[in-house]
Amino acid sequence: MKVSVSPGHNINGTLILPLFEGSDALPEAHETGLHTALKAQINRILQDGDFKGKMKSTMSILGGEGGKAMLVGLGKEDAADAHSYRKAGAAVVASRKKVHGTDLTVVFNGTSIDAMGAFAEGMLLRDYSYDHYKQQDEEDKESELDVRITCDEGQEDELNSVIKIHAGVASGVHLSRDLGNCPPNDMYPEAFADQAWEWAKQYDDVEVTIINYEQAVKAGMGGLVAVGMGSARKPCMVIFQLNGKKSGRCPLLVGKGITFDTGGISLKPGANMDEMKYDMGGSATVFGTMQALASTGHKGKVVAITCMAENMPSSNAQRPGDVIKTLSGKTIEILNTDAEGRLVLSDGLWKAGEFDPEYIIDFATLTGACVVALGHEATGLWSNDDDFRTRIHEAGNAVDELAWPMPLLPAFEKEMTNSKIADTRNLGAGRYGGANTAAAFLKQFVPNRNYEKDGEQITWAHMDIAGTYWGAKTNSMVGNGATGIHVRTMYHLITNG
Repeated sequence: MKVSVSPGHNINGTLILPLFEGSDALPEAHETGLHTALKAQINRILQDGDFKGKMKSTMSILGGEGGKAMLVGLGKEDAADAHSYRKAGAAVVASRKKVHGTDLTVVFNGTSIDAMGAFAEGMLLRDYSYDHYKQQDEEDKESELDVRITCDEGQEDELNSVIKIHAGVASGVHLSRDLGNCPPNDMYPEAFADQAWEWAKQYDDVEVTIINYEQAVKAGMGGLVAVGMGSARKPCMVIFQLNGKKSGRCPLLVGKGITFDTGGISLKPGANMDEMKYDMGGSATVFGTMQALASTGHKGKVVAITCMAENMPSSNAQRPGDVIKTLSGKTIEILNTDAEGRLVLSDGLWKAGEFDPEYIIDFATLTGACVVALGHEATGLWSNDDDFRTRIHEAGNAVDELAWPMPLLPAFEKEMTNSKIADTRNLGAGRYGGANTAAAFLKQFVPNRNYEKDGEQITWAHMDIAGTYWGAKTNSMVGNGATGIHVRTMYHLITNG
């Protein structure tokens, strides 16, 4: 999608007219430049109540010689905010087959920069499809949308800047979706690493380091190695650094990257197992966030770690009953090989301490229990710092990506350390509170500042995106498949300090 800004009413192609609920006539500002016949037709529709302006509703109008238009609802005016405009923009693209054309002019007048920018953001986010594996004739392919947004005189430079940032962040969201939607025969640990390596070449201030299987074994990354050793496609760790030469502490993101999860020896049921290609959603979120930051020219230092493995059953796979030693030196009793994401993250979190970060946030499609608790509406959010958890919650609210605070009780931590033969176990004692015990497990591997034995633990948060990275049908920014959730949340959190 190409988005440009035009002062006044430089109208071409199909008109997109955002309207509040209850409008019984076109606002005077919308009438400028409209053909008389089209204006009369729209006003008749509004007066008759045929279009009510409800949130995300659309209506296409073929005005004959008067041209074409689409009405899009913003909902109630007294409740309108950036989310309203963003959802309306997404609704236009979702209805693009009804738009009748690829040349669109969105008519605004007297509207704030933030509102117009949010409308453009919604269009950019929704303008996504994953059809790389489909055979298509040229005439069947959707043409790129060319969108012009009209604004008041003097607003164009600022609006252009805002839209440019939204476009950069949307590119990160789309990258995250691409990674998640890619079939697992083509998206495996080394393929992810190769893509990261090639991606970094376009930026002078980005560096990517790959720790391969042999190096992981030598380093003592027992969690990563144990999960991935059953697959012919061996595990690896990918480290991203943006502006890495700058001094001082910085945000550090860690992502679970299970490119396909069979459950290992503790094999999953066959139904819907194809969805386990999305089990690398945490690493996709991390990679997408780095793209969003790099493409918008973020000047701050940011580090990210992705823990990549394929969890397969084989004669070389780990077994229930095994005890493994992680990078931290702690040992883990394996009770279920399908509780594997926390194992790779145990090494990623400990590795994060080497960078002396300001804070650590991990992302993982970690537990079905989180989906049971929160459905597909919200990400589970745990932290060892209540104020930090609130900051993330508020960052998610700011971009309409809900992260819901969850409890990290001492009882959950105690449950996870109740192993007779190892320092900890990878499964709770019962079926209840599974998302909470998983978070408590991860907390054990968050290092103290500078790895001091009695020091203060680094500020950390865990985000379980099992219910929100895919299958979120109420997410109006995406049609289907991977959502790219929390790239925008992290961009907002990091760039706003």
